[in-house]
Amino acid sequence: MPAAPVIVWFRRDLRVSDHTALHHAAASGAPVIPVFVFDPAILGAKDTGSRRTAFLLECLRSLEANLTHLGGTLVLRKGHPEQELRSLANETGAKKIFYNKDVEPYSRKRDEKVVKMAKEEGLEIQAWDDLMIYPPGKVQRAAGGPYTVFTPFSRAALAIPPHDPLPKPSKLNGVNKAKGIPLPNLKQLDLEPCDIPLPPAGEKVAQQLLKDFAAKNLRRYDSVRNFPQADATSRLSPHLRFGTISVRTVMAAARRARAEDPGARKQIDVFISELIWRDFYKQILWEFPHVAEGSFRKEYDAIEWENRKDLFQAWCEGRTGFPIVDAAMRQLNQTGWMHNRLRMIVASFLTKDLLISWQWGERYFMQKLFDGDLAANNGGWQWAAGTGTDAQPYFRIFNPTSQAEKFDPDGKFIAQYVPEVDSLKYPAPIVDHARQRVRALEMYKKARA
Repeated sequence: MPAAPVIVWFRRDLRVSDHTALHHAAASGAPVIPVFVFDPAILGAKDTGSRRTAFLLECLRSLEANLTHLGGTLVLRKGHPEQELRSLANETGAKKIFYNKDVEPYSRKRDEKVVKMAKEEGLEIQAWDDLMIYPPGKVQRAAGGPYTVFTPFSRAALAIPPHDPLPKPSKLNGVNKAKGIPLPNLKQLDLEPCDIPLPPAGEKVAQQLLKDFAAKNLRRYDSVRNFPQADATSRLSPHLRFGTISVRTVMAAARRARAEDPGARKQIDVFISELIWRDFYKQILWEFPHVAEGSFRKEYDAIEWENRKDLFQAWCEGRTGFPIVDAAMRQLNQTGWMHNRLRMIVASFLTKDLLISWQWGERYFMQKLFDGDLAANNGGWQWAAGTGTDAQPYFRIFNPTSQAEKFDPDGKFIAQYVPEVDSLKYPAPIVDHARQRVRALEMYKKARA
């Protein structure tokens, strides 16, 4: 008697290489039904932007082709995941559902519903750790419990050898009778059109980006990473967000380069540290889900932000009169991406110069970024605002002028996005940095008291 089919539920892991759930389903020899469910709760969320969904659709187009090449067929459904998976299992006679775990609060609640449904239907669920290099609970303090400061977390993580990436299946035993919908467009998902060009998406693109980065910039990463005009970062963040490449594949490439070129180890270690930051913020979100709604350090929920809408609008539109801030915000608005050094500068400026809640900035980023990821975005914003896990919190205040002098010394990046910077059209600064710095420190001290 032939084995019953296995449903592999794709979520934020839109690839066929080093995909733990797919690997185990294919290795079982059973027919495999790959499925992606468009979830109305995610599509209707306040931070779901058209940009990111448009990128997702292109990633799904690529995944569809890759699965077809292996002999599988991607089934697309729209609805509540527990209902869609139930009906898919009933239609196809599938007895197992495999998927890779997630750390976000909504995802965890959704998965609990799916587990409950599976129990009712007599289906077997297997959920795998796949999202991170070191899954939640793997990197723990000696006394037990999670780390809440990055440096000791990183030190402990690097002492644990990471898993090698899993090979992609050589072929899939496909199932033809599963019904799905055609790949929808944004309008069919009740979203606005995407307002900017999309970057190339999909697994092949991600692997080529990694290859190019390893050849050109990985070995000099620490020297060039902070200069936005150099465009020397990996640009893999949207691909890690949607899982068109696994973080283990990226880590393996970095470790390989490190072994081949001992002279470049210090440079490469800084890039590896960025991958560990990604794990750290995901671990924080898993262990302390309250960060999705408020400050990691709860005393900072008492900060009396001024939250002036006119200043926020000027920040969003890149017309604050601070050239590096304006160039960064225009890069975000025009491309759906922002260089990491600039993310720190604009976040510090919004919270410490304009005295506006980090949550306003967090939401704006999520609406505009192709790589918008709850854990990384929230962690970065709370780091900049001083409300997060950092050991040296609120008194770190970036001076936008000296940051520009240091990281865009020739003004080339600013000129690219703010061509009017030296003309009379360019506005005067909307606040006095020195004065706002004093006010910000007072505001934080009051909340702490």
